[in-house]
This record gives sequence, C-alpha cells and structure tokens, in this order.
Amino acid sequence: MSFGFLGVQIGYSLQNANTSRILSAIGADPHHLSLFWLAAPMAGLVVQPIVGLSSDKTWTRIGRRIPFILGGSIVSAMAMFFMPNSEHFAQLLPAVFFGATMLLLMDTSFNVTMQPFRALVSDMVSDKQRNKGYAVQSFLINAGAVVGSLLPFVLDKLGVINVPSAGHKVPATVIWSFYFGGGALLLSVLWTSFRTKEYPPEEYAKYNNLVADDSPKMSFFDLLKNIPPTMWQLSVTQFFSWFSLFLMWVYTTQGLAQNMWHTIDPKSAGFNEAGNWTGMIFASYSVFAALYSLVLTRLTDKFGSKNTYMISLIAGGIGLISMMFVHEVEDKNLLFFSMIGIGMAWASILALPYSILSSSLPARQTGVYMGIFNATITIPQIAAGLLGGLVLTFMGDKAINVIGVAGASMIIAGIMAKIVIKTKD
Repeated sequence: MSFGFLGVQIGYSLQNANTSRILSAIGADPHHLSLFWLAAPMAGLVVQPIVGLSSDKTWTRIGRRIPFILGGSIVSAMAMFFMPNSEHFAQLLPAVFFGATMLLLMDTSFNVTMQPFRALVSDMVSDKQRNKGYAVQSFLINAGAVVGSLLPFVLDKLGVINVPSAGHKVPATVIWSFYFGGGALLLSVLWTSFRTKEYPPEEYAKYNNLVADDSPKMSFFDLLKNIPPTMWQLSVTQFFSWFSLFLMWVYTTQGLAQNMWHTIDPKSAGFNEAGNWTGMIFASYSVFAALYSLVLTRLTDKFGSKNTYMISLIAGGIGLISMMFVHEVEDKNLLFFSMIGIGMAWASILALPYSILSSSLPARQTGVYMGIFNATITIPQIAAGLLGGLVLTFMGDKAINVIGVAGASMIIAGIMAKIVIKTKD
C-alpha cells in the first residue's frame, strides 16, 4: 500500500538535496534561493486540499486515492527529467526561470501524489494499527530518501563526472541521478497502483460504521469552520519544525561549502563535493530515521505520542546546531553524529502528527482534512522562504549560521509539542 512512497521519496530527496545546487549552477543568487524554493509549499497549500476533497468524492475502477497517486507520479517524473537540463531550454525561458518552472511543476505533482498516500493509510487500517501503519510508511519514505540522497555520491564514485563538463553548468552525476529517480518513482507507484485494492464505497462505509448520510453537504468553508481542535494544536509544533526543515534543505550545501570547503563558487570542485556530501548526510539522517521508525511504535506505546514527539524534535534541534562546529573537511565524518538527532526528528515528523490527527478526523472527510492539514507544513515553509534571504544577511552571509537558526526552531517545536498538544496518552 505504501510501496509507491518509496519511489516518491527518492524523487523528493533528490529535489531536497540538489535543487539549490542546480539553481546555483544555472545562475541563482544565494540570497534568492529560498524564494525559488517557495514553489514547493505554495503548490502544496493550494493543491493538497483540492486533491483531498476530490479524492474523498471520487470512485473509479482503480479506487479513490490511486488515480491521484498515479497521475501525480507521471507528471513528477517528467519534471525530474527536464529540471537538471534547464540550461538547454534557454531559447524558451532563461535557465533559472525554466528550472524554477520545473521545480514548481515537480512539487505540485509530488503534492498530488503524496496527500492521497497519507489518506490511503487512514482509509485502510483500524485505529489500533494507525501508529504502526504510519511508522511503516515512514520507514519506506526514509528508505527512498537514502537512495535518492546518495545517488550523486554513488555515481561520482562509479566514475561519472562530478563537475560540469565544458559548455555545461550541471554535473552529469546530478543529471543521471534525476533520470534514475524519475524512473524509480514511476515503477514503484505503478506497483502500488496495481497491487492495492481500495475498499469500494459500500465496504468502506461498513468498515467505518457509517450510515447513510442525509445531512446537508458541507462547503469547503464549513469544513474550515469545523477543523478539529487537535489540528490547531498540532499546527503550532508543525510551524517551527517545518520552518526548520526548509532552512536545512535550502542552505546545507552552501553552509558546508563555505564552512568546510571554504568556497562559494558553484562551479568549483569543492562546492560540488559539498553538494555530494550534503546528499551523503541527508541519506544518513534518512537511515537513522528509518531505523528509528522501527521502534517508534514501541516508544509511543511506552511514553506516549506527545512525549516521544517532544524528545525527537529536541534531538533534531541539537543535531542541527552541532553542524556549526564542524569546520574542516577532515572532520566531515563528525556530521554523521549530527544526523542521528535529525533522523529522530524526521521520523517523528513523518509519522506522529498524522497518527495523532487521524484518530480525530471524521471518516467521510479524511482526505480533505489531511489536505487542509498540509497547510501546517506549507505555511511555515512559505514563511521560511520569504525570510530566508534576510536571515542569511542577518547571519553575516554565513549559511552555516542559518542551519543554527533551524536548530533553534526545531527545539522550540519540541517544547511546543509538550505544552500545546492534548492527547489521550
């Protein structure tokens, strides 16, 4: 049921680890990078509620969620094939704008694919299985993230050129990684699409103890007025955690290149080595997150969802801040220790909010409320995108200091999880 998320996350991780690298290579100013990244959360803010509402009302021969998962994956893969080749479409648009357009298209279609995957788990499992269901999904997401993040590094070790060839701007390692990621995305989603049999409307109604609904249909604005209190409580923690993640994704390559390789030239060997190392450490936090996902259900059973969430987020904040203290290339392996905490935070962010939320959602509106909940992910990223350049300037144009700000935000998220969220455990 969640296997397709493996491929989606390969593509999503390639985007997270390499978008800044690609945009820098084709001419983007570092102070404007966070603005280009705004394409992702803005797409999600608009698309996910629409997809959620539509999939709640949809039934086709292949299901209610599957058509959206399949359609989004096809468009995502196509955008992945084009983005690293943006420089070759300069006759249509300047390379930076073509790349930004592909980023917008890619992330819009990622959102079309991801939201139904979240709702699919809620549709198909019982309340007792939800922690386990989302933990399994978190494991597969992180397994995909490991593959996607490592691809440029692995290709470099296999002999693929890691600096732009004559007359080009983007290294072949990145281009071929995106080709592989797009193909893996399509194949894995096809597996889920043809192997998962969703409950038809009558069986779904019986499974969820739903009786015939003769009440007036609720408009989207009525749904907003009736948002469950749990969603508002989660939104506070979500703001600070996703604000943190966005800054990490945007500025890690620049931060490592400047702080350890002592360069800001996107065409230099040092900058591209920093880009590969960003993929390497992003893969490692995904490994730690995947392993942590395997024990997450036991931890929540023993300590409660809220306490587990708090501890995981604070560990992530400490991990981010610790990255500031690694200054030399020779010490780069120390960053793996930083990734342990970040992996704990990432695993909990992928699983616990959805587990906490899903039990409070009405069965008839699960998809649309999951889509609306995505605003708690996209709004903080929009805020980070708008403020990222200012934060970089305030931090003396040192991108590694922005990672420190991300760490502080993650710690605040953990504190808010303890104070604000109300759960039965």
